[in-house]
Amino acid sequence: MKILVTYKSKTEFTKRYAEVIAQEVKGMLVDFKEVTVEKMSEFDVVVYGGGLYAGMINGYKKAKEMFEKSSAKKFILFATGGTPNEATKEIEEVWKHNLSAEELESIPHFYMQGGICYEKMSLPDKTIMKMMSKVLNKKKNKDSAEEGFTQAIKSSYDISSKEYAEPLIKCLLEV
Repeated sequence: MKILVTYKSKTEFTKRYAEVIAQEVKGMLVDFKEVTVEKMSEFDVVVYGGGLYAGMINGYKKAKEMFEKSSAKKFILFATGGTPNEATKEIEEVWKHNLSAEELESIPHFYMQGGICYEKMSLPDKTIMKMMSKVLNKKKNKDSAEEGFTQAIKSSYDISSKEYAEPLIKCLLEV
């Protein structure tokens, strides 16, 4: 089984997870900037990873479109973000927002907490984060997830771990 692991990463968290996955399953790691439909067609399985930005999975739609034009047989998706893995309600909302009901059923999808790296963010991304922080700081009666997020976005942090990639790796090894 030939596996392509490709990713789109602004702050390196997604790239690091893609590297771990590719190494563990002996797949080929390729930055999504260099992937073509023809390249995907050389593989049986395409694993695509993108970071979450304003609730959207960076590059997912384009990766899915390319996969559908390729002759690869299986597509697996992972997303990374600063939200802790335990925030299952929020993560489920991200999946519902990004994938159709059919895709939720047919595409194996995995979330891996990463972090926030202000040092590698673009100015527009930093601005969005500041705006989110201001909105949340003004909100009264925050739930525990909102309170945690408010604290988390104040500065850069890294909560990534190889263990968060294990479910996806296990899925690939069973294909």
